[in-house]
Amino acid sequence: MQIDLSKKKILVTGASRGIGKAIAAFLIKCGAQVAIHYNKSENAITSLSKQLGNKAYPIQANLCHPLEVIQLFIDSAKKMKGLDVIINNAGIAISSPPEADDVQWVDDWSETMMVNLNATALLCKKAIQHFEENGGGSIINISSRAAFRGDTADYLAYAASKGGIVSLTRSIARAYGKKNIKAFNVAPGFVNTDMAKSFIDQYGENFALDDISLSKLTTPGDIAPTIAFLASGMADHATGCTIDINAGSYVH
Repeated sequence: MQIDLSKKKILVTGASRGIGKAIAAFLIKCGAQVAIHYNKSENAITSLSKQLGNKAYPIQANLCHPLEVIQLFIDSAKKMKGLDVIINNAGIAISSPPEADDVQWVDDWSETMMVNLNATALLCKKAIQHFEENGGGSIINISSRAAFRGDTADYLAYAASKGGIVSLTRSIARAYGKKNIKAFNVAPGFVNTDMAKSFIDQYGENFALDDISLSKLTTPGDIAPTIAFLASGMADHATGCTIDINAGSYVH
């Protein structure tokens, strides 16, 4: 089945690497215009933009700062003359064991919540307002298996932030469906990305492999087609759902 996104204008956060990069590339392959958000990885986003061509629009924003989050949405809508879909993919995972200094632990918790949950919520708020004025749209939030099965003690904040995304997504789907606004949650398991490198270095690749039912780790390219399908509008009646892409490591 060919997914046609030629009429879609889409914002992807955290698009300079990993899952976001794969999503952006796949969406453009399907014909979409895509605002590709990045924070510090200017060289990576410049290279990606050249690869993706004139349908990619690089936009910088630090998601730790609410005003920059708002400006990201404004700039994305302005550059593409509107938005049909937003994909909240950007996230951080800070290893912060409970034995750490209390002040440092709270700082790590706050930063994780700001990037993973608060910025996502703010972009959802802006998208809802925009979609209400323009006949509807779709929100696709990237959560995690950690939202459902929990995570290690070092990543309590990460799991909690991803759990918040699930409730946020479901609430939007229930509250705004009559206004033609759909919301979906995609929950990957362990994905072999640069962000996962610190985890692999700490626990070893075999630890991750032993935790799944398939013979190889999930890659960003395994996530992208599902995102494109949700963005296409062909799965609108699944609004509010969570789609697990975790290689059978957690089934519910």
